[in-house]
Amino acid sequence: MAARKICLQHRQYITFMQRTKNTMRASLSHHKHHSKRCVATWSPLGTAFNVRANRKLNANQHNVGLFEMADMTSPERFAIAQQKSLSEAENLVRQAVESPTSPEIVVMFDKLSDALCRVADAADFIRVAHPDPEICQAAENALLSISAAVEKLNTCPELHQSLRRLLDNDKVFSSMDEESRIVAKLLMFDFEQSGIHLEEAKREEFVHLNEEVLVLGSHFIQGTQTFSEIQTKHLPDHMRYLFTVDGDKVKIGSLYADNPNDLIREAAFKIFLYPDPGQDQVLNRLLEARHNLATLVGFDSYAQRALRGTMAGTPENVMEFLTKTGDGLLDRVSKEIDIMKKTKGQYNYRDSEIHPWDPSFYMNTAKHDRYNVRGSGYQPYFSLGACMEGLNIIFSNLYGIQLDSVEPENGEIWAPDVQKLAVTHETDGVLGYIYCDFFDRPNKPAQDCHFTIRGGRRLDDGSYQIPRVVINCCFPSPKLDAPTLLTHGNLENLFHEFGHAMHSMLARTRYQHVTGTRCVTDFAEVPSILMEYFANDYRVLRQFAKHYQTNETLPEEAINRLCASKKMFSAYEMQTQVVYAIMDQKYHGKRPLEKSTTDLLFEIQQQFSSLPPVHNTAWQLRFGHLVGYGAKYYSYLYSRAVAARIWHEVFAVDPFSRSTGERYRHQMLAHGGGKDPVGLVANMIGKRPTTDDLVQSLLDEAKL
Repeated sequence: MAARKICLQHRQYITFMQRTKNTMRASLSHHKHHSKRCVATWSPLGTAFNVRANRKLNANQHNVGLFEMADMTSPERFAIAQQKSLSEAENLVRQAVESPTSPEIVVMFDKLSDALCRVADAADFIRVAHPDPEICQAAENALLSISAAVEKLNTCPELHQSLRRLLDNDKVFSSMDEESRIVAKLLMFDFEQSGIHLEEAKREEFVHLNEEVLVLGSHFIQGTQTFSEIQTKHLPDHMRYLFTVDGDKVKIGSLYADNPNDLIREAAFKIFLYPDPGQDQVLNRLLEARHNLATLVGFDSYAQRALRGTMAGTPENVMEFLTKTGDGLLDRVSKEIDIMKKTKGQYNYRDSEIHPWDPSFYMNTAKHDRYNVRGSGYQPYFSLGACMEGLNIIFSNLYGIQLDSVEPENGEIWAPDVQKLAVTHETDGVLGYIYCDFFDRPNKPAQDCHFTIRGGRRLDDGSYQIPRVVINCCFPSPKLDAPTLLTHGNLENLFHEFGHAMHSMLARTRYQHVTGTRCVTDFAEVPSILMEYFANDYRVLRQFAKHYQTNETLPEEAINRLCASKKMFSAYEMQTQVVYAIMDQKYHGKRPLEKSTTDLLFEIQQQFSSLPPVHNTAWQLRFGHLVGYGAKYYSYLYSRAVAARIWHEVFAVDPFSRSTGERYRHQMLAHGGGKDPVGLVANMIGKRPTTDDLVQSLLDEAKL
């Protein structure tokens, strides 16, 4: 229950950032004059994604509701769905409070969570993705109503005591299976993180601090995206009109990192990152409120609170991982900067030094000069349909699973071009459904991301609640004469998100509270990052990367050049992430901070960055991830290290091995967050990885 509260808070941050910004039945005869498309080579799955669908709601047919939820058919009925959810929750609360202490208490709590998530998870997606503003608002209202109910449950002493009695009863608790014990502990931990065990005055203080953190977080995000302004007179005439001019002011809203003009990049960097006292005050108040929140519930720091239960475990472990990685990268980054200098010297003979505003432009230039790689040259081989067929080939070989494009029911989808996939196992039948919302449209979330709509769980009759998820992308729509063509970066993102989706599909936990991606942050990204390795392995790519006009297979030499270009500056890029992650840890460590956030970042950059910091800049005031990933920004690097180790030690020998896939499915993915994540990783690589193991994995990834 309390976990639901934290989940909702995190999503509020992510949604805020997002806001600031079936099988196709159409006759191919409409396109017969475009013979170069070679549509005859497309599989049914490929056809479904290479030709844009245009389904419309039929008012004369029964409306099954969004995601086949009968009450999600209109703005008015969202209120009914929310009320049913709340009524069911009230009954389950009564049962949990009145029932004797037994293992069934955990089942009741999970049913309670499922009753609320059933509407809240769907509403959380619909409110940001549905094209109808009235339905978006209805979903927003439903989510707010359920969030308020969750807040109330988080302060329900009777619920807390019911769970407390279970954990204190050694005989009953020891008789429970591992997953049930873990879920019970997670529920109690989340309760206590919400301050329910505190005396009344401190509980009121906790509620106040929690609200303050939410408000300050939203304000900080807004501040990261505002324009910086400077009087036009302070910029030379030949520069000022390259930016946005508003009266007597120049407004700069980005770093212009890929602009070929060195002076433009320098001006944008120094103006956009110039310290904003108001934003600095918001950040300091946010960090202080988080620290007070953590100490109120018994932690030494916010980082200690945030890292409990993660694979890394403690702030000390995270810092050891980051500092060892940072130290190991220095020599490699120095060599990469030398390459940047040589490249810059060819274009700017007066100043070949690399400054913090230079890397993005000169890295791309050097990659092109050395490897002659342009994304547009690869796109014809990566039609969306071909890439979907590639995923199907991988999953079929590894797990015996087929991705089947199925016709959605009337009213089931929210946009006419959404595709519904049934994930079907060769013997177990349908394991779940994936809704693919792939094409750009106005007011749609711009990020590629995965949403859990319904988590899987074991039902009372022994059957399994089928999971449903959404994968959201923003690809261009197919044209009459060509399918949607992806860059290799798009392909990696698609495979990444399907890594999350298959985690949800293949999980078979007893409780939806820990199903699929509902696990600790530094473990949740492992399956998705692992899928990126498949997107870079030619043995995999040659199975599906076919030119959409000629059916020619992507040459091996071409993908080798592409992969080499991507690794060319991997050490520098990794070092940048290390600096941000250390900054995040320092900011959320013990207080008071020894220095201002700006001075502390300056010190971190001097120690761990190969480029000197720039005076009178404050990068941290533009770093929105401090809100959504407070004290957990390290997670992506940590997950990448784990995924690298699993790939190289398990999958690299044969990326299509069925025995390897079955082991991965049953010994890792199936358990979601229901088992110790480090133990699940050990199931795959044969040992519990040490910090040195993970550091070495990253350093191996960053080799020139």
